[in-house]
Amino acid sequence: MKSYSKTDVGIKRTMNQDSLFCSDNPVGSFRNLFIVADGMGGHKAGDRASRLCIENMVYQIRESASKTPVTIFEEAITYANRAVYESAQEDSEYEGMGTTMVACTLQEETLYVANIGDSRLYLLRDELQQITTDHSLVEEMVKIGNITESEARVHPQKNIITRALGIDEMVQADYFELQVQEGDVILLCSDGLTNMVEDEEIEYIIHHAGSLEEAGDKLIDQANYNGGSDNITAVLVQV
Repeated sequence: MKSYSKTDVGIKRTMNQDSLFCSDNPVGSFRNLFIVADGMGGHKAGDRASRLCIENMVYQIRESASKTPVTIFEEAITYANRAVYESAQEDSEYEGMGTTMVACTLQEETLYVANIGDSRLYLLRDELQQITTDHSLVEEMVKIGNITESEARVHPQKNIITRALGIDEMVQADYFELQVQEGDVILLCSDGLTNMVEDEEIEYIIHHAGSLEEAGDKLIDQANYNGGSDNITAVLVQV
């Protein structure tokens, strides 16, 4: 496998509140580990929340004695949630901070995925498929039929998320397991990419890029070209 990661502040923001972790090498009992976190809160709080999330998840994964990937992710997310939540309680400057999170590890031919919020994981084989489900107000509106997916993209409340790490003492993540095969490309990204670049365009860029590096750079460039209204992070993994 090989991977490439990149994060960019975008055009409209002055601070990057996204954080990422990208390792093809073992982390604890994981053979590899990839995480994207998109912080929210005040100017400094979002940056701190996403960094704390990743630092504490990676630490707990390294220390875990559990055997199954899902259990290890559960422990890491609980540990990171506590760290972000307690930091917010201890300092008024960070009050209300939180972060979205999407993470995965590839073990043999199985991809294990965890997510909270609206940072996403996609799988590209013949077509681009969104694996995670956004924890957002507009996603709930789409599910019950109040709005269409195309309306959700431009809805004024599209940035309201319904789950985030660090907001409460308890947090609930979604977990997915899927079989992958040689040549598959996995994309983890923050909403700074998906709010700016349509899925069809993401698929086209990855399919026609000569390398992961070229694909990652072009995704960031396209998001900025389309407005760059938020921080943009992309992690690409090829099986």
